[in-house]
Amino acid sequence: MAVPGIKEEELALIKSALLLGFLQKVFQRDARILEQSGLLKSPEAYVELIRNGERRAALVLSEIHGNLRERNIAIERIHQDENGIQAEYRCRGYRGKMRILWAGLQQEVSSRMRAYLNGTAQAAGSSRRERMEKGNLKAHLLP
Repeated sequence: MAVPGIKEEELALIKSALLLGFLQKVFQRDARILEQSGLLKSPEAYVELIRNGERRAALVLSEIHGNLRERNIAIERIHQDENGIQAEYRCRGYRGKMRILWAGLQQEVSSRMRAYLNGTAQAAGSSRRERMEKGNLKAHLLP
């Protein structure tokens, strides 16, 4: 559902918040699997690397949430299904919905995961928006 007067930059913030929330869950799951698998003799180094990536993602997500609050935007509900992630959000009193399909999400999560694990993730801003526009992350506004 299109929200009257919502800007592309604001939609990009919502998409980034959804992406980073999903990425945090992936990092948490992967670290837990490594810790519990018993397959590695020294999983600590790998788990620490993943936890550091998770912390970097959390820092950027916190900044994005601050930007959303400044713009009077709130993500009210997130739902996952076989097609992707759907979010219901409120923007300056209007309600909207956005869906991100798994194909685009997985590609972008993989790219961002590498950046956060390498410690090269950039803070919120135009550079992130440019990367999103170049990537295959497509959000669909729902009626």
